[in-house]
Amino acid sequence: MKRTRRRYLGLKIDCDETFDSREFMSAVWDAVLRLYGEYGASRAGLALIDYDAAKKLVILRTSHTTVRMVRAALASITKVQDRPVAVHVLAVSGTIRALSEKMTRKHT
Repeated sequence: MKRTRRRYLGLKIDCDETFDSREFMSAVWDAVLRLYGEYGASRAGLALIDYDAAKKLVILRTSHTTVRMVRAALASITKVQDRPVAVHVLAVSGTIRALSEKMTRKHT
């Protein structure tokens, strides 16, 4: 069986209010389902790796073949729990360590 290659996306949440990780992931799953249906959502293999509500930074894991799909779904998110929000992709990487380095360079 072939090992699945993964990509990690570093995200910045642009919102005046805070919300918890479950609310955010619910919005992400809803966006993926709305754009690509259940089959596309199952291919994405989304997982929340890190959620920092104070800094409004998120690390998501997805399959390497679905990075474009996930980015499109993230761009379509305009509300989380009826609160206006925008999600920006800061960096994409194959490892969490490299992603953290890229995000610190772009975020500082």
